[in-house]
Amino acid sequence: MSTVRLAAFAVAALAMTGPMPVAADTYWDVEAARANARAGGPTNAYDAELLERYGCLSGTRSAFCQRLSHGGYARRHYRHRRLR
Repeated sequence: MSTVRLAAFAVAALAMTGPMPVAADTYWDVEAARANARAGGPTNAYDAELLERYGCLSGTRSAFCQRLSHGGYARRHYRHRRLR
Protein backbone atom coordinates (compact mmCIF):
# COMPACT_ATOMS: atom_id res chain seq x y z
CA MET A 1 0.00 0.00 0.00
CA SER A 2 2.75 2.48 0.81
CA THR A 3 4.52 1.70 -2.48
CA VAL A 4 1.44 2.82 -4.41
CA ARG A 5 1.27 6.05 -2.39
CA LEU A 6 4.97 6.66 -2.92
CA ALA A 7 4.61 6.10 -6.66
CA ALA A 8 1.59 8.45 -6.79
CA PHE A 9 3.53 11.08 -4.85
CA ALA A 10 6.52 10.73 -7.21
CA VAL A 11 4.31 11.15 -10.29
CA ALA A 12 2.62 14.21 -8.77
CA ALA A 13 5.99 15.72 -7.85
CA LEU A 14 7.32 15.19 -11.38
CA ALA A 15 4.19 16.72 -12.88
CA MET A 16 4.57 19.82 -10.71
CA THR A 17 8.26 20.36 -11.46
CA GLY A 18 7.80 20.58 -15.25
CA PRO A 19 6.59 24.17 -15.66
CA MET A 20 8.32 25.59 -12.57
CA PRO A 21 11.86 26.07 -13.97
CA VAL A 22 10.53 28.02 -16.93
CA ALA A 23 8.66 30.44 -14.69
CA ALA A 24 11.63 30.73 -12.33
CA ASP A 25 14.03 31.49 -15.20
CA THR A 26 11.72 34.16 -16.51
CA TYR A 27 11.35 35.69 -13.05
CA TRP A 28 15.11 35.86 -12.56
CA ASP A 29 15.58 37.22 -16.07
CA VAL A 30 13.08 39.99 -15.35
CA GLU A 31 14.78 40.82 -12.07
CA ALA A 32 18.17 40.90 -13.79
CA ALA A 33 16.79 43.21 -16.49
CA ARG A 34 15.36 45.50 -13.80
CA ALA A 35 18.72 45.54 -12.01
CA ASN A 36 20.44 46.50 -15.27
CA ALA A 37 17.86 49.26 -15.74
CA ARG A 38 18.62 50.61 -12.25
CA ALA A 39 22.32 50.60 -13.17
CA GLY A 40 21.75 52.78 -16.22
CA GLY A 41 19.67 50.98 -18.83
CA PRO A 42 19.04 47.65 -20.52
CA THR A 43 22.23 46.02 -21.74
CA ASN A 44 20.73 44.01 -24.59
CA ALA A 45 17.57 43.61 -26.67
CA TYR A 46 16.27 40.75 -24.50
CA ASP A 47 16.41 42.95 -21.38
CA ALA A 48 14.64 45.74 -23.25
CA GLU A 49 11.91 43.33 -24.35
CA LEU A 50 11.41 42.07 -20.79
CA LEU A 51 11.22 45.62 -19.45
CA GLU A 52 8.65 46.56 -22.10
CA ARG A 53 6.59 43.50 -21.24
CA TYR A 54 6.82 43.52 -17.42
CA GLY A 55 7.82 47.12 -16.71
CA CYS A 56 10.50 48.77 -14.63
CA LEU A 57 10.34 49.20 -10.89
CA SER A 58 8.92 52.49 -9.73
CA GLY A 59 11.60 55.04 -9.08
CA THR A 60 14.05 53.66 -11.63
CA ARG A 61 15.84 56.66 -13.13
CA SER A 62 17.02 55.52 -16.52
CA ALA A 63 16.09 57.11 -19.82
CA PHE A 64 14.63 53.84 -21.09
CA CYS A 65 12.29 53.46 -18.10
CA GLN A 66 11.32 57.12 -18.28
CA ARG A 67 10.26 56.62 -21.91
CA LEU A 68 8.24 53.56 -20.90
CA SER A 69 6.48 55.36 -18.07
CA HIS A 70 5.60 58.37 -20.23
CA GLY A 71 4.15 56.28 -23.01
CA GLY A 72 6.97 56.62 -25.49
CA TYR A 73 4.81 58.50 -27.96
CA ALA A 74 6.38 60.48 -30.72
CA ARG A 75 6.43 64.20 -30.22
CA ARG A 76 4.51 66.30 -32.70
CA HIS A 77 6.49 68.60 -34.88
CA TYR A 78 4.77 71.91 -35.23
CA ARG A 79 5.25 74.19 -38.16
CA HIS A 80 6.50 77.61 -37.27
CA ARG A 81 4.22 80.43 -38.25
CA ARG A 82 5.69 83.05 -40.47
CA LEU A 83 5.94 86.41 -38.88
CA ARG A 84 4.27 89.24 -40.80
